[in-house]
Amino acid sequence: MVSDNYVSKYDVFHSYLVRTATYAGEEEFPAIKSCNEIPNKVVPFSEAMKSNYNDFDCWVCFYELDYLFIRFWNNPKKYLPKLKKFRGVISCDFSLYANMPLVMQKYHIYMGRALANWLIENGIKVIPNVRLGDERSYKFGFDGLYKGDVVSIGTIGTTKIKEEKDLIVNAIKKTIEVLEPTDIVIYGSLPNEIKEYYPEVTFHVFENYNFKKMKEKQYG
Repeated sequence: MVSDNYVSKYDVFHSYLVRTATYAGEEEFPAIKSCNEIPNKVVPFSEAMKSNYNDFDCWVCFYELDYLFIRFWNNPKKYLPKLKKFRGVISCDFSLYANMPLVMQKYHIYMGRALANWLIENGIKVIPNVRLGDERSYKFGFDGLYKGDVVSIGTIGTTKIKEEKDLIVNAIKKTIEVLEPTDIVIYGSLPNEIKEYYPEVTFHVFENYNFKKMKEKQYG
């Protein structure tokens, strides 16, 4: 048996993130219950963690390049005090590329769910992020998420190239089919193919933070 002291000292796997988790599905992803609240504003993690950022009346998301927030996975405890000041967090959006090996797709989902479980354990409100890769990920990508709960999906960088747009449109459709949410948070833009065919779902769309800031700077 491995002692708790050993795990604490040599826990390179971050097992403490899932110490209180319940697991779901064949892959045993940590189950994440949404707080079922709708954000008022959303700010990306890298912006929120700047020393001069102090607008805490908003939600933190991870819809940005992975290298900008991998530090949170590497050292979650460092960022916990500041994250607690915000209204809540949309769970991590580690990349799932269609050409990524399946084992990496699974691991990236696990990473996001493990951090989400730990944030909830520490009293932070969490909305689960849904990120799917290719159709293979449909078999496990929803494990541990609850039907009817508010979830969030990021669409930035996925709507200009047809193949990538098809992937995100199909992912949103599959999310609605499997999870049956009445509300979905969208960070980016909502494809017309979705907007027109799901009147039963309320989409709460938040513009890309950086694009919004650029427009404000350009046009005042």
